[in-house]
Amino acid sequence: MSQVKENNTVKVHYTGKLANGQVFDTSEGREPLEFTLGQGQMIPGFENGLIDMKLNEKKTITLTKDEAFGESRPELIQEVPKNQLPPEIQPEVGMGLVSKAPDGTEHNLMIVDVKDESIVVDANHPLAGQDVVFDLEVVDIKA
Repeated sequence: MSQVKENNTVKVHYTGKLANGQVFDTSEGREPLEFTLGQGQMIPGFENGLIDMKLNEKKTITLTKDEAFGESRPELIQEVPKNQLPPEIQPEVGMGLVSKAPDGTEHNLMIVDVKDESIVVDANHPLAGQDVVFDLEVVDIKA
């Protein structure tokens, strides 16, 4: 029977949950997630949890913040003057923004505070600093 190995392309149904059981993402009702292990497309703990799983096997894995999205890094939280925002943006806490660096790379930001003359944005992954749980089911394995 086929087992998941490094460099295999797999299709996986998954449900990602926080430690308290709150679901933050799922493939339920959608096509399964397809990716090739070892390409850096997924967080390391997710990929490692799939290694040696068999076709149609289901399992639950728990990932520490270090295996998932890492620690929340304070240097990724910055205050930005409101006059640097496009005029059509009315900033609100929880709003997502995209910042484009001079080299063309894009960074997702979340507004975490709105002040009179500035906003505070966080470039950390929204799940940084949290342990997560994934329910996994392997539905296809390609060598």
